[in-house]
Amino acid sequence: MTDYACALILKEGRLLLGRRAPYRKTYPSKWDVVGGKVEAGESFEAALTRELGEEIGITPLRPQFFESLADRHLDPAAPPLYHYYLVEDWQGTPAICNHEHSDLQWFPFAEAAALPDLALPEYADLFSRLSFTGAGA
Repeated sequence: MTDYACALILKEGRLLLGRRAPYRKTYPSKWDVVGGKVEAGESFEAALTRELGEEIGITPLRPQFFESLADRHLDPAAPPLYHYYLVEDWQGTPAICNHEHSDLQWFPFAEAAALPDLALPEYADLFSRLSFTGAGA
C-alpha cells in the first residue's frame, strides 16, 4: 500500500484546492487537495511539510490529523491510502511552485463539496464535514 500525506488548507471558512495539471496521469484537470507520496522512512508530517513546500511554497505550522481514506478507484486490490491533515496556520504565501497544478483557488466549504470535477467523489462528503469541525474559521 502506498501512503500519501494531504493538506486540508483552511482560512476564513474556505478551503484551498489545486487543479491538477491536464497532463497528470491520475485525475487530470480535477480539483484536488495539495499533498503527495510519503517516502520510505519519512513520517506523514514530514512528507506533508515537504510536499507543501515543493508544490505551493508554504510550511505548515501545527498540522492536525483529520482522517484517512483509501482510494479504491485507482486500485481496488491495493488502494493508496490518503492521510488528511488540517492546516490552518502556515508560513509563506500559497502559489503554484511546480508543474503539478494549473490553478489554485479558495472555495467556501459547501462550494468545494459541490464542485463537479473533484479528483475523488469522497471529497464531497469530506469537504462538507469541514464546516462542522469549527476549523478554518
